Amino acid sequence: MRRDIPPLDEVRRITQKKRDAWWTVLLVDPVATPLVRLTAMRTRITPNQITWGAFILGLGSAVLFWLGDWRWLIAGAVVYHLSFILDCMDGKVARLTGQGSVFGAWLDFVFDRIRVMVCGVALMAGQYERTGDELYIWLALAVVGLDTLRYINSLEIFKIRHSMRKQIKERVKEARRAENEAELAFMEDLLRDNPEADIEQDLQKARSAQGIAEAAPQSAPQVVDLHQEFRSRFPVYLRTRSFLLRHRIRTHLISGIEFQMGVFMIGPLIDQVLWATVVSGALLLLFELAIVYKLLLSTRDFTRTIDSFAERGRRAAAA
Repeated sequence: MRRDIPPLDEVRRITQKKRDAWWTVLLVDPVATPLVRLTAMRTRITPNQITWGAFILGLGSAVLFWLGDWRWLIAGAVVYHLSFILDCMDGKVARLTGQGSVFGAWLDFVFDRIRVMVCGVALMAGQYERTGDELYIWLALAVVGLDTLRYINSLEIFKIRHSMRKQIKERVKEARRAENEAELAFMEDLLRDNPEADIEQDLQKARSAQGIAEAAPQSAPQVVDLHQEFRSRFPVYLRTRSFLLRHRIRTHLISGIEFQMGVFMIGPLIDQVLWATVVSGALLLLFELAIVYKLLLSTRDFTRTIDSFAERGRRAAAA
């Protein structure tokens, strides 16, 4: 079977995320995207079948890790990375062919968590058998716990941010009904949608747009910046973020993906499972704490924004 599939550059535009982990951008997408195009053109393989393939390869890498010897560790690391490449391909094939489904997203998420758990236990069990060091038992629990913490934290932060944005939008709708004000835009969306632009210029444009909106309410959107305090405290973040976004790399440099690769690829390849796991776990925790701190400052921006709407309501009522 041969589907009518666009050229590779167009496939990249359709399938690759605007922001992704640096490991994926630099080491996976250059391989996965051409394979996605070839898979879509030449086969009837579905995204769910690719998800199953990634899961089975992940289980195979767990068996190799359990054998413990360095030669098997290298083989396990290679197979794990092949599993991760397939794991990145399923979503890309779904976007390219329009075969995505809610169940497929659930299956991908569940299989990812099982793969990390099984590989973590197998890797540390193999090293325990090899060395007799009980520390590996605790490392197995740490790998599973940190992976779970990362995804729970990510989900909860997303829910909180969504709740804050929803409340602000409701306040703006109330204000528009009362005062016929302009539409609403969030600064983070403006910056995310235009990663090629200079962020300092984006901020200035946004401030100018807000000033125009105050003078002519229907001509420009009102901009709400829920990361204003964080940016003011860490101005270098803006330049760093701008540079990374131009290369499609998100600022969360040590996420669940980099953590997995540190534990299941770098550690086995250099035969330093213990230290690679400890360093990867410490870096993951550091970046998770940074995200929580950023959320804390965002809640302060949120409170000030809500208070500003309340103050404007009081002024409007007094007038």
